[in-house]
Amino acid sequence: MVHIGNTIRNEMRRQGRKNTWLAAQLNCDSSNISKIYRRANIDCELLKQISEALNFNFFTLYTSDIKTDK
Repeated sequence: MVHIGNTIRNEMRRQGRKNTWLAAQLNCDSSNISKIYRRANIDCELLKQISEALNFNFFTLYTSDIKTDK
């Protein structure tokens, strides 16, 4: 299971980015970024914006968990 908030925080750290930077990219307050880190789930549109800002496709983390056999 992916905890998307932790994953986003880890990618931010890897890139050496600050919460204020991501907040500016998303046009929100930096306190909202801290709230994002605590989320296990996230809205698709917000994840798309974060993916674009960080140039990292977070959606790929979910594709390996999808079972298509019925």
